Amino acid sequence: MTDTEKPRRSDATRAAILSAARERFAADGYERATIRAIAADANIDPAMVMRYYGSKERLFAAAAEFDLRLPDLTSVRPETVGEVLARHFVERWESDETLTALLRAGATNAAAADRMRDIFVTQVGPAFAPLCPDPAQIPVRAGLVGAQVLGLALVRYVLRIPPISRLTRDEVVAWLAPTLQRYLTGTP
Repeated sequence: MTDTEKPRRSDATRAAILSAARERFAADGYERATIRAIAADANIDPAMVMRYYGSKERLFAAAAEFDLRLPDLTSVRPETVGEVLARHFVERWESDETLTALLRAGATNAAAADRMRDIFVTQVGPAFAPLCPDPAQIPVRAGLVGAQVLGLALVRYVLRIPPISRLTRDEVVAWLAPTLQRYLTGTP
């Protein structure tokens, strides 16, 4: 293996920091997570975290890189788009703590709120564009989908308010899908 093929130690350190940061931000939220705690979780000196990321805010931005991995909705039967999307969002929330960390932090931190907005604006609107009956409505419809999905996520995964937190995935999808369907393809 040549030097260019070997993973650099700095890559492993960055990966350890990001992994620890994602877990810490998800568990504690942005405000309570500390560089010192993240460094301890990564088994490194806090100065190394600052060396690589410069600030807690920049570390959070790096840790919060998130691809919603939205499905290609043009290949879905139009009458099932709400169900496909609802199931996708529920599965994404339940399989990755990053969105939960972003949601927690976004409620109290401007940088986190900006990151969450960016994710939804750059990923959700373009995914829905081909379905929208009126292209001028894309931002509004994407915003309504975001509001619905984020509201449900806040209640289910952050606040854990019963009975919503105790619903099965299929039950959540059954409740959420008709609303998303209307937002995507219905008339106002």
